[in-house]
Amino acid sequence: MLTVERLSAWYDAAQILYDLSLEVRRGEVVALMGRNGAGKSTTLKAIMGLVARRRGAVCFNGEDISRRQPYEIARRGLGYTPEDRRIFADLTVMENLDVGRQAPRRFADGAPAPVWTPERLFTLFPNLAEMPHRLGARMSGGEQQMLAVARTLMGNPLLVLLDEPSEGIAPLIVEQMANTIVALKTEGLSILLSEQNIRFARLVSDRVYVLEKGQIRWHGTMAELADNHEVQRAYLTV
Repeated sequence: MLTVERLSAWYDAAQILYDLSLEVRRGEVVALMGRNGAGKSTTLKAIMGLVARRRGAVCFNGEDISRRQPYEIARRGLGYTPEDRRIFADLTVMENLDVGRQAPRRFADGAPAPVWTPERLFTLFPNLAEMPHRLGARMSGGEQQMLAVARTLMGNPLLVLLDEPSEGIAPLIVEQMANTIVALKTEGLSILLSEQNIRFARLVSDRVYVLEKGQIRWHGTMAELADNHEVQRAYLTV
């Protein structure tokens, strides 16, 4: 679904990413892990075309999107849920969902992708079902996180870039978010998530890339990382 080759990115004169290469297969959840400042969020933004100065190849669903604008990438079925959520605070839950609505899609082989409606999303996020007319500004952080993911799914994406889904939300909501990601995987959706919480990543991820100072230092299965305490100490612990 997604192949990234030798991706580098800069903010002004400061280089943040150095020749990153990774891939995400169909129906797979892949985690980007590392400490704060390792380059996880910048990787997602660069894939989405949100970093002005970048270099490298990004292929999504069989198409080179390296030179596409963010809105063009989104229209091809690559969803993005940023760390700061960016829901519309003065719109209701239903209005936020309507903003994200896009047409159904197909995978490169012609198979139909999952189609999301508010009704299906309310089954996935029962908390939102209880507040369809609540303004975004009057929701908790965890509820806003759920709404941000739900709004992304309204675009019927083939793959979702999910930035720090467990950051700053209550443990119960974290558990619900993990269950949601597992459910999305069973639907055939691919997910590339940025995450620091190894416990959360273990619940949802198939494979993992570990970043440090903008470079991939280790990659393997989630089970291999869970057993590799040397890598955890070197790149994940504070």
